[in-house]
Amino acid sequence: MSDNEASILASVRNRVGHLTLNRPAGLNALTLPMVRQLHRHLWAWELDPDIVAVVIRGAGEKAFCAGGDIRMLYESHAAGDNQHQVFLEEEYALDEYLHNYAKPVLALLDGFVLGGGMGLAQAASLRVITERTRMGMPEVGIGFFPDVGGSYFLPRLPGELGVYLGVTGGQVRAADALYVGLADYCLPSERIGELDQALDTLKWSYAPRENLAQLLGCLAAERIPGSELKALRPAIDRHFALPDISAIRQSLLAEDCAEYSDWAEETVRVLDSRSPLAMAVTLELLRRGRHLSLGDCFALELHLDGQWFDRGDLIEGIRALIIDKDKKPRWNPPTLADLTQQQVLSFFSGFPNAASKPLRTA
Repeated sequence: MSDNEASILASVRNRVGHLTLNRPAGLNALTLPMVRQLHRHLWAWELDPDIVAVVIRGAGEKAFCAGGDIRMLYESHAAGDNQHQVFLEEEYALDEYLHNYAKPVLALLDGFVLGGGMGLAQAASLRVITERTRMGMPEVGIGFFPDVGGSYFLPRLPGELGVYLGVTGGQVRAADALYVGLADYCLPSERIGELDQALDTLKWSYAPRENLAQLLGCLAAERIPGSELKALRPAIDRHFALPDISAIRQSLLAEDCAEYSDWAEETVRVLDSRSPLAMAVTLELLRRGRHLSLGDCFALELHLDGQWFDRGDLIEGIRALIIDKDKKPRWNPPTLADLTQQQVLSFFSGFPNAASKPLRTA
């Protein structure tokens, strides 16, 4: 077994196809070979009448998947080849395929579920988290925007919660993931083995998704107490409905309710650390995505990708935070005051033509 093949483990038990992302030392971050293997297994199992469902998980206890191979994106762009673009096209194609998969897909989301991991997770028909789960779309932190379908699933969260999570790049814990609708069930981590045993003996009917939902209903909870976002929801909806990032920031600075003042102050600190361009493009992307189909959301993300490596802040963000690790990114422009709406809208110019471009498959 080659290293590439070992990075995805596949097996079939009791008519269930099991896929495991197997790079625990790298928090199961996705590589192009992993994306291709996942796609091939899923395609074969979709055609196999004996397979009734699929389970996807990550190896180890730290992460389901903490994103994509960011260093590869940087190195590919520096080398002047097209592997970074190929990776994104095939990753998005895999995610879109999963969203429309003909059989139920149960994503077991233990530990970190970030970026590319969220692309897989939110495409699954049943999303099961544990008390160790940390979910988020942290792309703005490295000068990027929420992709892998984030332009579709984030703005469809209640109120302005998805906009808040996308623009700040914040992570949520289990109670919040259930509250906002990024997960369906919370299973105590010590019961994962019990779930596996139950899957291995489950008697399948003509309705496999209902069989899985019934099983999870016995083992897991659909709501747990302690959602911080539920308590903050009125303030989030008020601030993040404003027209642009500068207005949002000013509104947060003016927050005079004691219940929300500490949160507002911390949120301003977070915004001030992010790429102004990435935040502004993210806000525009999410507001457009709210009214687009799933396919058009992926197409719009690819449209932005085609420009972002040369005109956006991703390469600088990766340099500062991953390569050189000086943690001093030189964003362009450096402040919100230097950013114009014309700069933001220029990235979206010509999108209707790009929307008809088919996604690359392996």
